[in-house]
Amino acid sequence: MTAQEDRIADPWGARTPYAAGTAWPVRVDTRLAPGVDEDAVERWVPSASLLHSNGDAMDIAVREGRIVGVRGRSLDRVNRGRLGPKDLYGWQANASPDRLTRPLVRRGGRLVETDWDTAMGLVAERSAELLAERGAASIGFYTTGQLFLEETYTLAVLARAGIGTNHLDGNTRLCTATSAEALKETFGCDGQPGSYADVDHADTIALFGHNVAETQPVLWMRMLDRLEGADPPRLLCVDPRTTPVARRADVHLAPRPGTNLALLNALLHEIIRTGRVDRRWVDEHTVGFEELRAAVADCTPAWAAGVCDVPAADIAEAARLLGGARRLLSTVLQGFYQSHQATAASVQVNNLNLLLGMIGRPGAGVLQMNGQPTAQNTRECGANGDLPGFRNWENPEHVADLARVWNVDPETIPHWAPPTPAMQIFRYAEQGSLRMLWISGTNPAVSLPELARIRSILAQERLFTVVQDLFLTETAQLADVVLPAATWGEKTGTFTNADRTVHLSEQAVEPPGEARGDLDIFLDYARRMDFRDRTGGPLITWHDPRTAFAAWQRCSAGRPCDYTGLDYDRLRAEGGIPWPCGPGAPDGTERLYTNGISWAAPEVCETYGRDLVTGGSVGANAYRAMNPRGRAVLKAAEYLPPHEEPSADFPLRLTTGRTIYHFHTRTKTGRVPELNAAAPKMWVELSAADAAEHGLAEGELVEVTTPRGSARGTLRIAEMRRGTVFLPFHYGYWDTPEGHRPPAGEPGRAANETTVTDWDPVSKQPLFKTAAARVARAEPGAGTEGARR
Repeated sequence: MTAQEDRIADPWGARTPYAAGTAWPVRVDTRLAPGVDEDAVERWVPSASLLHSNGDAMDIAVREGRIVGVRGRSLDRVNRGRLGPKDLYGWQANASPDRLTRPLVRRGGRLVETDWDTAMGLVAERSAELLAERGAASIGFYTTGQLFLEETYTLAVLARAGIGTNHLDGNTRLCTATSAEALKETFGCDGQPGSYADVDHADTIALFGHNVAETQPVLWMRMLDRLEGADPPRLLCVDPRTTPVARRADVHLAPRPGTNLALLNALLHEIIRTGRVDRRWVDEHTVGFEELRAAVADCTPAWAAGVCDVPAADIAEAARLLGGARRLLSTVLQGFYQSHQATAASVQVNNLNLLLGMIGRPGAGVLQMNGQPTAQNTRECGANGDLPGFRNWENPEHVADLARVWNVDPETIPHWAPPTPAMQIFRYAEQGSLRMLWISGTNPAVSLPELARIRSILAQERLFTVVQDLFLTETAQLADVVLPAATWGEKTGTFTNADRTVHLSEQAVEPPGEARGDLDIFLDYARRMDFRDRTGGPLITWHDPRTAFAAWQRCSAGRPCDYTGLDYDRLRAEGGIPWPCGPGAPDGTERLYTNGISWAAPEVCETYGRDLVTGGSVGANAYRAMNPRGRAVLKAAEYLPPHEEPSADFPLRLTTGRTIYHFHTRTKTGRVPELNAAAPKMWVELSAADAAEHGLAEGELVEVTTPRGSARGTLRIAEMRRGTVFLPFHYGYWDTPEGHRPPAGEPGRAANETTVTDWDPVSKQPLFKTAAARVARAEPGAGTEGARR
């Protein structure tokens, strides 16, 4: 990237076209602080992106003990040197003047500075009291998809085997829980079947609710370069908005929010009706075909057109595009994940590829994408709804095996019920059975639905809240103890992206003030609590990132996510390597299921599955009867309408989403001058027809209201389907005098003031894409700066 390039205005940079089956050309993007050139850089330290799930490999530029820029790593399999806007500019947040540098404790209703011994002593003391008085179920942990693997694994061990609580989940419940569940329902186990390298080979790419241009911009660069090269792939986009992806698509379907399952059932109907099914592959590798065929028999394009408000001819054309593919890559993200039939719809995408035999070979695969950079690690390490190493909590042999790794009695590990999902953890806090909540690296006072309710839960006197973060976020302002954490570039660890690629991120600079790495904080807590194994030795025997990684290798050995062939030196030298990497796969694994389905047999599967409509557990015996030979499951589901439909008072359908310039609640990106200037304020999108119907004009300040609350933003007229209103979810209150709540008597500016407390029955992922809403002018002539795109 040259000094003249503006990667805010042109976020995807220059094209490097390439043809199918050839290597993606290198393009090295660099961004250095003003006045610093590459000759002035003293050290380049290996890392990868911490502001999205793509895992873009980069080197951190260090001069005089400060981060002064970044450079893409040219040989890395993920990005071949490219960086997106958040990669290029986001490092500046580390040096923000409002970083937390000392612990805070609440005294007399105010947060005041203290020392680490006092703060951690309070946390350990309260933990011990609750364990003695109320038991392990009174303590919960809510973590993030941004900690390093070593930190997430340590948290899982101390929560599950130290405290003994089932209440551990991550904000990955909001972004990637459906990804995990969809893969487990189909393949019996988590783990992406596909690879980013499938973009190099695919002749058809289908993106389902996945605005890749803004959520994973480097992956979109790869797709754009294929589109500009010889033999470009055909593109299908399913999204109610005309995103950059939709504008490049050969077929764009814009269904009503909440009707994705109906659309997918119609596509499956057409694939089966037109004889596109690869019956030999299906018969050899799957179960459930006849049941699926019967379930979609009446789901014609005409039927789906009535449900989805998409022309039947367009649905049929999309089915022809998919059915005619020789190498189909399908990707899925939040447009499907954050809805009331999230897992059911996402599983049908898996079914499409399975019916066509498009699994396990170059260009033919599925990527059930992640939203966060280390979301995969929460899943692997047991901090997002399962036991570590993709072990099945319902399988006593799996529990016993984990107990052996941890040297504890199996009864120590909670497995009498599924691990508690985040929304239920907050409900327990609301009801009073959960009295301590430790929140690390996430900001639920902006990111969870129905924020007035979340603020009231966090503000309870009886709830002892610990927040571990970089800044005094909206959530931290409600805490009893705030622990200042180190971040990317200030600590060492590994993290795994959405296509299973493991990267090493090394410490480049010291954290500010007294801030500590998350691993150090968790190890300090474990020492204070004196957690022991069954022979009386320390439960947690590691003491730094490298030894924590070694402990994780022992836990992952022989599991689907085997890390035993990896180490820090190898990752430093070679860059990203996809797991499994161990015996039988010493060089890592580009794509899964190249020789059939590996982990779906009853004795090895990660889950026995759930009913996709009700969420009810299938159970071991039923699963064994259905799938004794361990094949992929073609699981069907009937469409049901959203739980909250438009009405006379709320005539529009609300959906929320992201912008390329911000990550989650802007905790970091809102403090980066270039990124904040690109999208400084909340905005509201309507179609031109809806704006005219409501008498609204571009740039006016408007108010979006649902039965739960209101949010204000500047109106933008956008290309999108009629009857839908869009809000970006990133915006909160940390940069207002009130800090963590709307000013008294005024509507909010956080999208989640309006969203509903409800979730998918299988993945338990909240619904951010379906709600009934209305829009009205807030103040005639008033407005704020709109977001650049």
